[in-house]
Amino acid sequence: MPELPEVETVCRGVSPHLLGRKITQVTVRNGALRWPVPADLPIKLQGQQVISLQRRAKYLLVEFAAGWMIVHLGMSGRLYLVEGGTAVAKHDHVDWQLDNGRVLRYTDPRRFGAVLWVEGAVTSNHVLLRHLGPEPLSEEFSGDYLHRKSQGRKQPIKTLLMDGRVVVGVGNIYANEALFMAGIRPTRAAGAISKARVRVLVDAVKEVLAKAIAQGGTTLKDFVGGDGKPGYFKQELLVYGRAGLPCVRCQTPLREIRLAQRTTVYCSECQR
Repeated sequence: MPELPEVETVCRGVSPHLLGRKITQVTVRNGALRWPVPADLPIKLQGQQVISLQRRAKYLLVEFAAGWMIVHLGMSGRLYLVEGGTAVAKHDHVDWQLDNGRVLRYTDPRRFGAVLWVEGAVTSNHVLLRHLGPEPLSEEFSGDYLHRKSQGRKQPIKTLLMDGRVVVGVGNIYANEALFMAGIRPTRAAGAISKARVRVLVDAVKEVLAKAIAQGGTTLKDFVGGDGKPGYFKQELLVYGRAGLPCVRCQTPLREIRLAQRTTVYCSECQR
């Protein structure tokens, strides 16, 4: 599933090719995504110029004068540019024809993604966005902030870290990696971790996400960025996908458990 670094990679990849361009035609081949694609989206976007392209959590927000288009990649979605006339494949559900002849294409085999429309202030008006926590790479997400949020909580720290109301975009892969870097066991009660250790964890979250973005995300199955190229951060994963292999620090075999129905890998010696 594309996580924050992957979505940021797509945003940066397609943004230079979209800004200032006009939508000349929208083709919806299959609107039955996680939520139905608005039936009037082709009419809403006809002749509209792209003003900005932003990322909020794992959502892509495309700004037009008439409103905002929200795109979520779901489990298997891809958003990328192709040349006009490129053959359409089975799972190519939505095309946005640009005024320079190129096409922004949304592909989603599992159809768990979304293409939505909202008018007005998007981040405060839409139910998917208005309750989200701060961005993990922002100054608002700090050790002091996360420590305040963890006070009195008995839930595992990994579960708290993946709660979008607390902080957005720290998906399963990067939560595993950050907790290993910080030496904190994923199952440890969030409220039992000292402020000093929480600060180390926040720094680890920022570091692992920044590195992943710099390398274009993590390719686990079929993720590619907006330029069609895969991400390469998988080569630097320290724990995720390495269950049973020796810990890179102490050589103890890494353990795998299920935590909140998500694969969780950790070192029983290095993480306390």
